[in-house]
Amino acid sequence: MTSGGEPLIVNLAPTGMVPTKDMTPHVPVSTGEILEDVARCAELGASIIHVHARDEAGAPTHRAEYFAPIIEGIRKIDPELVVCVTCSGRFVSELEKRAEVLDLDRAAKADMASLTLGSNNFTAQASVSHPEVIKGLAQRMKERGIRPELEAFEPGMVSYGNYLVGKGLIEEPCYMNILLGNVATSPAAIPSLAAFLAVIPNRWTWAVAGIGRSQLDANLMGISAGGHVRVGLEDNVWFDRERTELATNAMLVERIRRMAEVADRPLASPRLVRERLGLPLRAPTPSAA
Repeated sequence: MTSGGEPLIVNLAPTGMVPTKDMTPHVPVSTGEILEDVARCAELGASIIHVHARDEAGAPTHRAEYFAPIIEGIRKIDPELVVCVTCSGRFVSELEKRAEVLDLDRAAKADMASLTLGSNNFTAQASVSHPEVIKGLAQRMKERGIRPELEAFEPGMVSYGNYLVGKGLIEEPCYMNILLGNVATSPAAIPSLAAFLAVIPNRWTWAVAGIGRSQLDANLMGISAGGHVRVGLEDNVWFDRERTELATNAMLVERIRRMAEVADRPLASPRLVRERLGLPLRAPTPSAA
C-alpha cells in the first residue's frame, strides 16, 4: 500500500483487437476515430496510449502502414503523450510480423511496445508467445530504443520478465500491466493481485487492467494498492456491471479521474510518466517567467 498523493498513471487502451462496431458503436476503429478519442481522453488525464490498428475492413492488423498515421496524429495532439504499440500474439505469432511496427521511424516511432511474457488462453482462442519470439521482440525493442510494456496474465510471466532483465534483454526501469479477469488465467480478486505483487520487484512500475466486467474492480485495486491503471474499450465495452449502458473511452477515463480524486491521487502528466520510465522528453520545458 502507499500513502495518498502519488500521481496515478492512466494507460488508455481505446481499440484493442476484439471489439467491433456490431458490439458497440463507440469503439474507435478508423484513424480519425482513434485520434478523436485520444484527444478527449488526454484532456481527461490519460498519459499512455496503447495503440492497436485496424485495416479498411475493421480487422486487427500488424501492418506498420496502419499504425503510422495513428502515432503521427497522437504526436500532433500532444508530443509528450507516451505512445505504446501492440506486438500481440493473439492473431499473429511470427516474430517478423509482430515486430514490423517497431521499425517505424521519426514521428511514427513508438515510445513503448507491448511484450506479453508468455502464452495464454482466452475463452475461445489462444495467444501464443514462444520464448524465442519473446526474446526476439525484447531484443528488437532494445535495439530500437523502445521500452517494453510488459504484460502478465499470471505471476509466472512476471518471473520470466525478471529473468529477461537478468539476461540483459530488458532494461530497467520496467513498466508492467497486470491483466486480471480472464477466465483462463487470473481472476480479478485481491489474492490474485497479491500473488503478482509478491514477485514484482519493488523498483518496477505496475498497473492493473481488468477484462470485461472485471475492469472496474481491477482499476479500484490498482488505485488503492498504490499501482496504476489501464482502462479502455479494448478490455470492456460496458460502463456498468449489469451491462445496461455501453461505455465510451472518455466515460471510462472520467470515472478513473473521479476515483483518483477520492483516493487523493492526482493524475500523472505525460512528462512525469516519461521521467519515471526513462523515456526522452519530446516537448521543450516551458521557460520560467
